[in-house]
Amino acid sequence: MGRLIGGCCLIAVGLFVLLGFTQADVGGGLATVVALLIGAGLPVAGGAWLIAGHLGAGRVRGERREALRRETLESEVLRMAGRHAGRLTAVEVAGELAVSPATAEEALHALALKKVADLEITDSGVLVYVFHEVLHASEKDQARRLLDS
Repeated sequence: MGRLIGGCCLIAVGLFVLLGFTQADVGGGLATVVALLIGAGLPVAGGAWLIAGHLGAGRVRGERREALRRETLESEVLRMAGRHAGRLTAVEVAGELAVSPATAEEALHALALKKVADLEITDSGVLVYVFHEVLHASEKDQARRLLDS
């Protein structure tokens, strides 16, 4: 909000200076043009930059908020996969995490695209997302160095 108010004030100052130049009886030399650019042009440009930053900041903030929401949901899905033996359906995710089935499906699909989960289908057509690393998490104590294999 400060950027918006500051930007409006700078534009007002620039316009006030411009109004003063139009009312003053000054010559039209190079010095006058430079003074006009510095006295009126810089405040107007700075004010416009502040206002544009204020308007753009809301969009960026919204995009960050959406990315954080998506990452949090994916994290909760992974935690849930650990409790459900590494196998989940969209209905299970929607029910347990209190999101819409479409949102649950989007989160599961995003994890599948990131190769965190694989997609399987039951005989009745239900999509099951399988998290192999979760399925094999018990083997991590038996892990050995790559060169020892």
